[in-house]
Amino acid sequence: MTQTKIDTLYYTLTRGDSPLVAAAIHNGHEVRHDLKDLFYLTPDERLRQENPYTGRWANLTDNQIIAYYSRFELDLNRPPEKAVYRKPEDAWGLQVWKEELPEEMVEESVGRYERFYKDVKQMLTKLVKDHGCLIVYDLHTYNHKPEGPEGKAADPDENPEVNIGTSNMNREKWAPVVEALTHSLSSYNYRGRHLDVRENVKFKGGHFVHWIHDLFGDDVCAMSISFKKFFMDEWTGEPDEIQVHEIKAALEQTTKPVLKALTEVCQV
Repeated sequence: MTQTKIDTLYYTLTRGDSPLVAAAIHNGHEVRHDLKDLFYLTPDERLRQENPYTGRWANLTDNQIIAYYSRFELDLNRPPEKAVYRKPEDAWGLQVWKEELPEEMVEESVGRYERFYKDVKQMLTKLVKDHGCLIVYDLHTYNHKPEGPEGKAADPDENPEVNIGTSNMNREKWAPVVEALTHSLSSYNYRGRHLDVRENVKFKGGHFVHWIHDLFGDDVCAMSISFKKFFMDEWTGEPDEIQVHEIKAALEQTTKPVLKALTEVCQV
């Protein structure tokens, strides 16, 4: 296996030999030094909306896109004009900053955003050239206990344990890949039971997968895979390490059927 890395303070892109890419663009928690004193939100409050542990899951393949800095500094899953949260309505009603963020700081963040997308474009272009078609696992987590750690959880009918977002792809073409992922995850023996895996119930996929499909068309199947935070305390950030490991194992065992489906769709 050969690997090429782009390693920055903000993210690491690792390119290997597989046609499967795993991305964890909300994995990060760090914020740059000149912004720390401007945050109204505490680190713990920021952590609640971040996606910890997704970077560990991304190790399921040799192609990895892992972010290290918080979405509250720079949200890589939003279009550039919305990548910096300026008002509470940009951030689930949360007051992010003590006062209006200086424009030069916004511009610095947007510059980092542009560099990230330029580097990802270069990485995916090379992989498409090598393989013809690609699969991207866009890994996320999401909250489901709005009333607090001991409060009532959100309605499970509208909040599956695993939500697979497949918007703006050629769904007909990629049906075998999507169905292979869904079947593999939902049939996995998850500590004596099966996970509730559904498509486009809670999320349909954010800017990152939309950008990939708009740029690469039918050459890439990018699926946004969001795990409800049943494996951790979403209010403290404390994980159940056994379940974190089990989710990674569940994702790893999807790779064989998903890559088999890719060969059927693209003859790679």
